Amino acid sequence: VYKRQVMNILVLSGSNAGNKTRIATTLLKEKLEAQYSDATIKYINLQDVDLPFSDGRNYLDYGGDATEVLATIIESDVIFIGSPIFQASMPAALKNIFDLLPQNALEGKTVSLLITAGSDKHFLIPEYNYKPVLSYLKANIVPRYVFVLDTNFIDGQLQGDDVHLRLDRLIDDTMVLSETYKEITAKKEAQFGF
Repeated sequence: VYKRQVMNILVLSGSNAGNKTRIATTLLKEKLEAQYSDATIKYINLQDVDLPFSDGRNYLDYGGDATEVLATIIESDVIFIGSPIFQASMPAALKNIFDLLPQNALEGKTVSLLITAGSDKHFLIPEYNYKPVLSYLKANIVPRYVFVLDTNFIDGQLQGDDVHLRLDRLIDDTMVLSETYKEITAKKEAQFGF
């Protein structure tokens, strides 16, 4: 019988510049805390940490903020990644996080995306830029993501009922997918009698 375990959830604000991604991910974290009070929810904003550029070392050898951030990612069951679109791509700070991680670091983890952008012309960037990297790191990727435009931010707040509904759905989709993967894994492990 599958027994639900305490979930480790991480909300990662994946940019070291600007404030819209921070605003959006903070709101996402607050929604998670209201709905999943039994989970361990952590929040990392890349603006608040000092990370070196990846040079190929083992992630444990970097020390400081790098070891703490990378260990938090690896210990998480569910990861919500917030990111702006810079130059039709992910920010260098977020790509650096992916470069610092071991190749199978996201195996067994459910990962979803919350994207902020200045133009709706970039709505497919997560499909062609983010998802291949997450797939390479072995993440279970939530197919739908939330894409928020600059026009949804008014007076430092994320506005619009539609945006809030999409955030709620992202949370639901992510948590259901995570629970489903955990049940499948538990059933597979039970077959071997370990």
